[in-house]
Amino acid sequence: MKKIARITTQKRNKERYNIFISEDDKEYYGFSVNEAILIQYALRKGMELPDNVLEDLLQQNTLYEAYTRAIHYLSYRMRTKKEIRDHLIKKEVEPMQADEVLARLEEEKLTDDLEFAKMFVRTRINTSDKGPGYIKRELLGKGVTEQIISKALELYTFGDQLEKALQFTMKKNRQQVRESHTQKKQRIQAALMQRGFSTDVIKEAIAELEEEKNEDIELEAMQQQADKLLRKHGRTHEGYKLKQKLKEGLYRKGFSMDAIRNYLDNELE
Repeated sequence: MKKIARITTQKRNKERYNIFISEDDKEYYGFSVNEAILIQYALRKGMELPDNVLEDLLQQNTLYEAYTRAIHYLSYRMRTKKEIRDHLIKKEVEPMQADEVLARLEEEKLTDDLEFAKMFVRTRINTSDKGPGYIKRELLGKGVTEQIISKALELYTFGDQLEKALQFTMKKNRQQVRESHTQKKQRIQAALMQRGFSTDVIKEAIAELEEEKNEDIELEAMQQQADKLLRKHGRTHEGYKLKQKLKEGLYRKGFSMDAIRNYLDNELE
């Protein structure tokens, strides 16, 4: 029969204990346990350890180590159940034990995907220019269900979305001074879609952009683009052919044909 010969505290971790076993008048290192398991099984010198008790003890110790690993992982920030499970599996915790740990964490109110999703949405609203569609993709990647995501996204009101989209739109409008209004509008629409804003929000933001259209800025942008085209085609074309090259190039840049004709008729000469 196996007996505990002695118990020593580990030097590097005072909450873990080395258990030495005596069997057939021989003593050897058996295993190590956390303090919680030591107390749970009342381990002490001279205690007999039948095989079934030892097997159960070691299993519980492994489970407890997985639990403490999950607690440490949670200490930095909130996590989704999927993130915790993936972390445990990565640390070579058996899937069934990982599920047991998650069940305990949920029972102890230490994990809650809805609260995580709400916190995540609030953070994105306060710190990013992302729309609800983008945030939804992020949460899906973290293993949050669509039902929970929909509930959390109720925090992101239409008014908040429109304000974010307008801020982004006006910022990009000021930055892209060398582009035509049409080209800027197309780029901004595409960028808003990539950021996960809805069609209704984008329409509102673009409508506001239309009101901001400035003919002087448009003319300046056309002049800059025309200068680039002149440098490109001026050495190889002249007269009618050069004018056609400019017309084609400016039209591809999104300037209206009426504006192009007016420019070429009045400015180019």
